[in-house]
Amino acid sequence: MPGPPAVASGMRAITYSRYGGPEVLELTELPTPKVGPDSVLVRVRATSVNPVDWKVREGYLDGLMDAVFPVVPGWDVAGVVEQVGLDTPELSVGDEVLGYVRTDVVHGGTTAERVAAPVRTLARKPAGLSWEEAGALPLAGLTALQSLRRLDVGEGDVVLVHNAAGGVGGFAVQIARSLGARVIGTASPARHDYVRGLGGEPVSYGDGMVAAVRALVPGGVDVVLDLVGGGVARTTPDVGTADVRLGSIADGSVAEIGGTNFWVRPSSADLADLAAMVERGDVRVEIARTFPLEQAREAHELSASGHVQGKVVIRVS
Repeated sequence: MPGPPAVASGMRAITYSRYGGPEVLELTELPTPKVGPDSVLVRVRATSVNPVDWKVREGYLDGLMDAVFPVVPGWDVAGVVEQVGLDTPELSVGDEVLGYVRTDVVHGGTTAERVAAPVRTLARKPAGLSWEEAGALPLAGLTALQSLRRLDVGEGDVVLVHNAAGGVGGFAVQIARSLGARVIGTASPARHDYVRGLGGEPVSYGDGMVAAVRALVPGGVDVVLDLVGGGVARTTPDVGTADVRLGSIADGSVAEIGGTNFWVRPSSADLADLAAMVERGDVRVEIARTFPLEQAREAHELSASGHVQGKVVIRVS
């Protein structure tokens, strides 16, 4: 009986060997990653660029996570299992998966033809999702889902999402709506129609934001999810109820005003729930633009520009 197909010994990957701007990214050849006992080797079809990717590349997370150069950037993945570890009963060769493949060391990321992924970071890809949609979903979608769950968002809540038109914000608006909440989202005027299309009620940033929110919800919102930072969470007492629940992924000082700071974690179960929401039509994946692997620099530049509506995807193979 023939065994599994042989795996190539080398692969193309985007790497950087020092912190810096997009110019440090290079298309290189690397050995195919080794597969640990609880990991599988994924042939990458698509990945995406998230703000954390270029922030890590520029060294902003150096005090939080160790980097082992050369670094392959990226934590999102959609692809096909090519090889399994010694103890991975959850998956088999040929399975289509998506995942948030973050480990404790910044090194072997997903902007490559193959990635060794712990099974705890993966879930099965729904057949109805394209590779690009699946590659764009994990990190941003999980950040939104886990944040809303930790804020105990449910039926009848009124939720204010700051930066509702961003990658995480777009998912947060849709997921909160699917949980039965009413959603108000801050966004620039040019993106108000986009927020409405996701099921939110848009208000503009700036000095008039508090009055605009109070006009929509005179009694105050129940939940504030800050996805932008810059001190915007400090307006929470002015827009919330007396027992408003506040969380932020962008402002570590929210604990000083009774809030919670979130950091997304890999979870197969949460990822499966998220994929099911997309498959049911409760959540859709908005893709701003797709780049080939060779144009990873351009993909990082677009993500860092701050003028992106939806996700930036890199098609690997």
